[in-house]
Amino acid sequence: MTPRLRKALAGADGLVTTWDSPAFGAELLDVAPRLRVVGHCGGEVKGRFARELFTRLTITNAPDPMADPVAELALAFALAEVRRLDDHRESLRQPPHRVYTRIHRHGLDGETLRSRTVGLVGFGRIGQAFARLLRPFGARLLVHDPYASAARVNRHGGTRTSLARVLRGSDVLVLAAALTDETRGLLDRSRLALLRTGATVVNVARGGLVDLDALTREVRRGRLRCALDVTDPQEPLPPRHPLRRLRGALVTPHVGAAGREVRLQIADMVMGDLERFFAGHRPKRRVTVTQLDRMT
Repeated sequence: MTPRLRKALAGADGLVTTWDSPAFGAELLDVAPRLRVVGHCGGEVKGRFARELFTRLTITNAPDPMADPVAELALAFALAEVRRLDDHRESLRQPPHRVYTRIHRHGLDGETLRSRTVGLVGFGRIGQAFARLLRPFGARLLVHDPYASAARVNRHGGTRTSLARVLRGSDVLVLAAALTDETRGLLDRSRLALLRTGATVVNVARGGLVDLDALTREVRRGRLRCALDVTDPQEPLPPRHPLRRLRGALVTPHVGAAGREVRLQIADMVMGDLERFFAGHRPKRRVTVTQLDRMT
């Protein structure tokens, strides 16, 4: 914490934080003795504030505006993969364009989401938004989330089942889970091996859910495909990383919830909760200690 920040916090009653703000430990209470409320512009608060602060302060976040655009990106990835858009683009770069003749004579096989199986790991805001978007496409949806009830999954047109069954059954696997001690490295080498040949891994959640080296090996072999908006332990990927150029790999620069309109909605929510707090009312989006263990 810089001297300038310490000076600013000394007289603060409220604090607004963003993705670029530093993490705060319990010493924040000594640095800012008047502080009563923190409004975070985003969803991730677990790694930004010491656990003790959630009992001593009112801490709010604003994840809701991000769910729909991130789910939309996941659907765009799924569609791009089953329709093999990168393969078709590449085929047009190879003269003399015999692809037209081949497609005219023989047609294409299975390039649709209809009747395909989509696996979904994580059924929070993003997972549920994705399920709503997917439903009109006629895909079969398998969901793994130990915290989601079967009834809730069923209402969204999915079937709640084990992780192993989701992996073995999926043509497209979408990761929308929070990154916790329980889920870090969830898709390791052994679990990636359960995916059927030709399956696609879509990650719009957290890079740490996936063993990136193991996934890269599978994509390099041509056994799996991937579409990633997030990567870990390196983001962005180094310029020479194989996933930047391998066929069957689509990587975007963390664009899921990067829209300006999303940031404006987040700001409105944070300021609304601060206004409610200082007017003596309960904020709508306070994060409690009991919620932390299930959060990123």
